[in-house]
Amino acid sequence: MDIRKIKKLIEMLQDSDLTEIEVTEGEEAVRISRNSGNIQSVRETLSQATEHSEQISVSKNDNKSEDIGKKITSPIVGTFYRKPGPDKDPYIREGDRIEAGQVVCIVEAMKMMNEIKSEFSGVVKKIHVNDEEPVEFSQLLVTID
Repeated sequence: MDIRKIKKLIEMLQDSDLTEIEVTEGEEAVRISRNSGNIQSVRETLSQATEHSEQISVSKNDNKSEDIGKKITSPIVGTFYRKPGPDKDPYIREGDRIEAGQVVCIVEAMKMMNEIKSEFSGVVKKIHVNDEEPVEFSQLLVTID
């Protein structure tokens, strides 16, 4: 549950005549009680969680600098293939120059082979998925410079 939502719940509890509030969102649940000890412990937990989330966002920003470039993502859930067949050469390799519209891989979904084409021209900087690995919708497959 988002920290901002929890803070808002605390404020709502303090501004009302309620003594306790419980909210469930999917698999996550939060219970806040008006007893001064409980509210204090929730605030302490909130401040620790806020510090933790700030540390996470800083480290995520550090990693983003490595992934600068044009990105090709999977349009579907399936299995990633670098080659058109077991005895064939890969469509692309890191360092290859490719053109817009060129097939870069195949994602198999429900026994259908879906060719994934590049929307960009450039040099293949990184292939992020190994051959025959499962991929998720919008998962990063290839970065192009």
